[in-house]
Amino acid sequence: MSEALIEHLRDLFEPLGKISARAMFGGYGVYLDGIIIGVILDEALYLKTDEQTRADFKAAGCAPAVYEMRGKPLPMSYWSVPEEAMDSPQAMRPWAERAIAAARRKPAAKPRGKRAK
Repeated sequence: MSEALIEHLRDLFEPLGKISARAMFGGYGVYLDGIIIGVILDEALYLKTDEQTRADFKAAGCAPAVYEMRGKPLPMSYWSVPEEAMDSPQAMRPWAERAIAAARRKPAAKPRGKRAK
């Protein structure tokens, strides 16, 4: 991931909070104030979607991030953003707000218990 891209994302998301990125599954997780709201794969941003927001992304011509698992394509719950969303904080805001809402609606992962021996 280029530092220029993460700096650009910091500028785009600055009105909403602090952005950070961490390496994960061949790309980077994008976090806003500690909540994962997106991923960067092949220098492209994909934002978190759910049943309530996915149709908006689809209607705007966006597509899901896809990775291969055991030789089969597996669509993720992260979708590309409209090209114009990358132009300004104002253009990104509605998409970022959808991703934040989807991330907050996602139930927390259950902690893994130790297996009995």
